[in-house]
Amino acid sequence: MTHTVTPPRVTSCIPRSPAPERATTGRPAPRLSARELEVLLGWLACDSKETVAATLYVSLGTVNTHLSRIRDKYSMVGRPAPTKAALLARALQDGFLTIDELS
Repeated sequence: MTHTVTPPRVTSCIPRSPAPERATTGRPAPRLSARELEVLLGWLACDSKETVAATLYVSLGTVNTHLSRIRDKYSMVGRPAPTKAALLARALQDGFLTIDELS
């Protein structure tokens, strides 16, 4: 009798659709790379950096590095986002995410 081992399936909570066009808010917005935006939206949607890392096939350290760079970019344009709640607010303000996408 042969047993087949199936690797665990990672449940993705990262939105599959592209982010909406950035809203014009009159606020300076940082230029986030596509990967930084993917990590940010994934973390906001998943609540788990480990899940984001597994879904994107990167290490937890890479996720943390991207989040750190995102925070640095927001600070450089005078809009610090030291907490997850602040990053969520910035993503909403800049049109990277809508309230409806949070549910």
